[in-house]
Amino acid sequence: MNRTENLISHIVQQLKAAQTPNGSWDYPFDTGVSTDTYMIILLRTLEINDEDLIQELSERILSKQEENGAWKLFHDEGNGNLNATVEALYALRYSGYYPKEDKRLQRAKKFILANGGIEKSHMLAKIMFALTGQIPWPAFFPIPVEMILLPPSFPINFYDISNFGRSNLAPIMILATKKYSEKTKRSPKLTDLYISREDDFFNWPETRESKRFFSIISEGIKNLVGLPKYIHSMAINRAKQYMLDHIEIDGTQFSYFSSTFLMIFALLSLGYSKNDPLIINAINGIKSMKCKINGYTHMQYTTANVWNTSLISYALQTAGIPPTDPMITKANQYLLERQQYQYGDWVIHNPTALPGGWGFSDVNTIDPDVDDTTATLRAFSNLVETEPTLRQAWDRGKGWALAMQNDDGGWPAFEKNVDKKWLNILPIEGGRFLLSDASSADLTGRTLEFFGGYTNLPKTNDVMKRGIDWLFHDQKKDGSWYGRWGICYIYGTWAAITGLIASGVDPQNKNVQKGVNWLKQIQNRDGGWGESCKSDLNNTYIPLGSSNVTQTAWALDALISVADKPSPNINAGIAYLLDSYEKSDWTIDYPVGQGMGGGFYIHYHSYQYIFPLLALAHYEKKFQG
Repeated sequence: MNRTENLISHIVQQLKAAQTPNGSWDYPFDTGVSTDTYMIILLRTLEINDEDLIQELSERILSKQEENGAWKLFHDEGNGNLNATVEALYALRYSGYYPKEDKRLQRAKKFILANGGIEKSHMLAKIMFALTGQIPWPAFFPIPVEMILLPPSFPINFYDISNFGRSNLAPIMILATKKYSEKTKRSPKLTDLYISREDDFFNWPETRESKRFFSIISEGIKNLVGLPKYIHSMAINRAKQYMLDHIEIDGTQFSYFSSTFLMIFALLSLGYSKNDPLIINAINGIKSMKCKINGYTHMQYTTANVWNTSLISYALQTAGIPPTDPMITKANQYLLERQQYQYGDWVIHNPTALPGGWGFSDVNTIDPDVDDTTATLRAFSNLVETEPTLRQAWDRGKGWALAMQNDDGGWPAFEKNVDKKWLNILPIEGGRFLLSDASSADLTGRTLEFFGGYTNLPKTNDVMKRGIDWLFHDQKKDGSWYGRWGICYIYGTWAAITGLIASGVDPQNKNVQKGVNWLKQIQNRDGGWGESCKSDLNNTYIPLGSSNVTQTAWALDALISVADKPSPNINAGIAYLLDSYEKSDWTIDYPVGQGMGGGFYIHYHSYQYIFPLLALAHYEKKFQG
């Protein structure tokens, strides 16, 4: 065996050992300490004295504190992140295990005050502060609850917002209109974290465009039939029903931590008891998502079992594991059991499509997405001609993914044509990440790669041509593409190039070569690649200053897909993977997934195995086979 084959074999053995008895891989979906802090705040506010869990979460939070007292979202985030630090300090104070005089808490306070105080927190954190009685609710909230009554035919309506935006906004609209807050005897005071004492901590910015938006909403609400009080009550009931209709089998809303956290408080504001089964089940559902990372307890934002399992099964088969291997059989059975057969919200914008997609988490039954669907179908691809059960699932899944193409030619994550321009007007931080589900280069590239590489869809088909045209149009001037769900330009460029090649685009095409040249230009001296999380908010590529194995594997895979022989760039990248795979430093834990730019980054613990394995396997097959 050569070194590449040895490493492939080593990764395969690591993955084999990590498979769970039900056939899935449950590597952590690690989003830092934010969910850990919110869990402590939730338990204390509801007076659920789960002391073991509160202590364990506190220990993890403190383990992530920087020397200057701050917490960071990613390694190279300057001196620290104000929002994360405020949330962490609040949770640690509320835990009751650390006095205000504790030196670690004092350092956090000093950082907060030096960086603008609690007033500079993110909007979602301010909502949490308001509903736990730390700051007043604003007199005005930019999205009135009555908006949920506006019909889909109205120019501005609730279903113009992405599903992950709606899942959080439905409870927020209830809480904002009720101005609900819940304090306990144990609630800490955060007044020493203020710089100023303004009454309006939210301070929504008003522009000509936002005034126009609010005017349209108001006009639409006025035209609803009924007295204002009746309409208001009906809107609250509709928002409540939206939450209840999207409760998963584990009690969570959409299997997301944030929307479940907010739903619990919204139900309390509507008069539900803390002991109501809906609330107890929701809390237990959140608790079921806890995991261990390096000995510490972490509350996951969601689980990533379907995503992990589909990608790992496909990567193992690409690396030479037979599709009949028991490991693959168990994975396939797990994935088959999680195909979705009921209609979700996606049908509102796509009424003629039939169900058949896959979701992201272990318990997801109503929220399929294009990425998980095509990833699962790749994992099935070697067996669809011989196994009728897989073939049936394949046909349904392929049909659903095909029907999800946006009118602009690209693909979204969750819902079709949810990219209204008015969403950019709303004064909501991170709005473009939270509210829109626009076509993106990563989704479009990977979907094209699936249809071009694993189906008999003709390369000249209009679906393929429109997808290719969208990618050409979306390419940045420097040759890169921006990826919505990863960091960021390396991720998008990898997906776009591999998708274009699988779709029959000539490797010498000028757009492809422009992307290839961009990847070559940003390669580090050690042969690897690395991009900072700062890229997303800055809307431009920002180097990490170090290489990491996942982003290196993405770039390598793109270069391999267009090459007819190993280039010096490819050889240097392979050498980096071989030399660096076993190293353990901060780059291994660096988040290369994004949920909401500036507030929510994801370290997928599975990626350090999946993508190096894929890149190495593609290298061996193409150049050494």
